[in-house]
Amino acid sequence: MIVDCHTHISFPGCQIRPDEHLAFAEPVGACIVLAGPDNQNCQSNKLVSEYIAKYPEKMFGFASVNPVIEDVSIKHWSQVKGRMKLSGAVLYCSREGFHPAHSRAMQFYETAEELSLPVFFHSTPPFASDSVLDYARPELLDEIARKFGSLKIIIGSMGRPFVHETVCMLAKHENVYGDLTIEAKKIWEIYNIVISAHEAGVLGKLFFGSGQPLQKPQSCLESLLGFNKLLSDTNLPTVPRESIRGIVERNTLEILSIA
Repeated sequence: MIVDCHTHISFPGCQIRPDEHLAFAEPVGACIVLAGPDNQNCQSNKLVSEYIAKYPEKMFGFASVNPVIEDVSIKHWSQVKGRMKLSGAVLYCSREGFHPAHSRAMQFYETAEELSLPVFFHSTPPFASDSVLDYARPELLDEIARKFGSLKIIIGSMGRPFVHETVCMLAKHENVYGDLTIEAKKIWEIYNIVISAHEAGVLGKLFFGSGQPLQKPQSCLESLLGFNKLLSDTNLPTVPRESIRGIVERNTLEILSIA
């Protein structure tokens, strides 16, 4: 089953109707729907919760959280997981201006680990002009991965533009994974990300993602499955096709223990 680990129905500057999201998701078997950072009064989380409730076999939601100012207690997040049926959490550290290892954030990871909630770090492009680029660095997650060894962490969009830090984190930590959301037209960027992961031996820790609505799953699938064709007229190194298919067909839900 193909799982798209990175989709939205609400994201700053780019909105999509739920029916449009569902239509674009037709080529994949399941989607993780990330609530947006515009989470005033939990409206973004509520929107995602209501959407996934209509398609419980295909849509799985992650709640947005700014742990510096929001409730990080086990009681609250038990309700998020139980009543709202949201299976994980997404943090926008760069956009919302907090260090990933802020003391309040560390309290949240303790809660997430206790409740077996995977955590998605979405500090990746497009960056707002007031976002804090320092807080987007994947190396800042090393302290978190060391302290919370069983917490499953997904680094969004391979931590672009800091891809090599992400590759290092995947190689270093058992429960850190990379979201291979790529821009289908950026062929050279796709090549360098995939070949770097291949040479580091971490292709098996990449999840397929589209970034919908910024991109459509179908075009991303075509770009990945046609990866070696992009190089047909060159002498550049290639990646075994079965390794690429392994990314596309990986059961992300099972790895993240999402029912």
